[in-house]
Amino acid sequence: MFEYAPAPESRDVVDIKPSYGLFIDGEFADGTGTPFKTVNPATEEVLAEVATASQADVDRAVRAARKAFGAWSALPGSERAKYLFRIARIIQERSRELAVLETLDNGKPIRESRDVDLPLVAAHFFYYAGWADKLGYAGYGPAPRPLGVAGQVIPWNFPLLMLAWKIAPALACGNTVVLKPAETTPLTALLFAEICRQAELPPGVVNIVTGAGETGAAVVNHPDVNKVAFTGSTEVGRIIARSVAGSAKKVTLELGGKAANIIFEDAAIDQAVEGIVNGIFFNQGHVCCAGSRLLVQESIAGDLMESLKRRLSMLRLGDPMDKNTDIGAINSAEQLARVRELSDIGEAEGAERWSPACALPERGFWFPPTIFSGVAQSHRIARDEVFGPVLAVLTFRTPAEAVEKANNTAYGLSAGVWTEKGSRILWTADRLRAGVVWANTFNKFDPASPFGGFKESGYGREGGRHGLEAYLDV
Repeated sequence: MFEYAPAPESRDVVDIKPSYGLFIDGEFADGTGTPFKTVNPATEEVLAEVATASQADVDRAVRAARKAFGAWSALPGSERAKYLFRIARIIQERSRELAVLETLDNGKPIRESRDVDLPLVAAHFFYYAGWADKLGYAGYGPAPRPLGVAGQVIPWNFPLLMLAWKIAPALACGNTVVLKPAETTPLTALLFAEICRQAELPPGVVNIVTGAGETGAAVVNHPDVNKVAFTGSTEVGRIIARSVAGSAKKVTLELGGKAANIIFEDAAIDQAVEGIVNGIFFNQGHVCCAGSRLLVQESIAGDLMESLKRRLSMLRLGDPMDKNTDIGAINSAEQLARVRELSDIGEAEGAERWSPACALPERGFWFPPTIFSGVAQSHRIARDEVFGPVLAVLTFRTPAEAVEKANNTAYGLSAGVWTEKGSRILWTADRLRAGVVWANTFNKFDPASPFGGFKESGYGREGGRHGLEAYLDV
């Protein structure tokens, strides 16, 4: 294994303020709730104090969004597109600043923030800017109308990218937005608020309220919110579905997953190993569509596990700001406790646990990349979403058995298929109950491609032409 000299990205490009307020009606304002601190998960250093939005603050934000809706929705689509294009270009111009801030607040490696997240964030705004004046050709009628005020609640695993997934289509369709970022990762959303001002977006079109679960509930349950969009855990998704049941609110939920990554015996093993690593260890496994269940055909299981362990031994865990780092920090102490708990249960239930030798930093929230072999379908690590760098390995003999095991889950967000035969890819994909099926790759995203799941992975689609429907009265 090569030894790499440290290659830290500089923090100087980011000016983190000691405290942040709410962004309402184009201005930053104090919150009336109790402020909270956001920390760097790699060091436990306090980054900033952030305002908490109370019910009254959320009400102010919704009223600002409602007031702005009339003028914003009345603009020609080509005019709304100009703002979205402007936001996309500013994101590109400030991409290094945004990437550094994302890594500091989230714990993901700077390489991922810089090379994956930020290009996709800009691409989503560019893509939906292109749709703004073509909504009549999207297949939802000749003159589809916006819904009104969209209340959006996003998670901590891809803070800025999930913001783009939510805000870009909403604005393109003529809606206004009240967005609540995750409590542990609010800083890039607040920097995005500055970008909205820099782009001279009309006041009230985008409002950002920070806080914990109570703030999110206030957004979701507000009577003047017309559309609810949520990405997060299945447990919270159930609560939201119950709370809006019987109302006229349109809802999309993008929830958990327990994706199967299926490796057939004719797959290119080295390529498949890279796909497995990318599928479960990218972003420390904090990915709802992560390939957390590895299904390997029995005839190649030994060779593949040997190659996979060798590859994991080469991964570098450590400072997320180092450009050589592959595995960063777990996002919070709470999430680390859950990963540890489910991993201990996996071991207690009889699965064999393996991690490469790697030194964990003394401060921060860290967990080594971990593989469990000898896993049964009844084991909790094969059923529950760990949301961490933990892979459960099962084997199969026939394609039919692979599909049966892959579909034996409460979730249905994504899956991967690895084989040299195109006919086998199509046969398998046709039988998998998953919203996204990747073939000989994993975790590939494109703004033009819809994303969403079945069963307990939620309903509705984000991305692509399909992502417009959730924000239109069709």
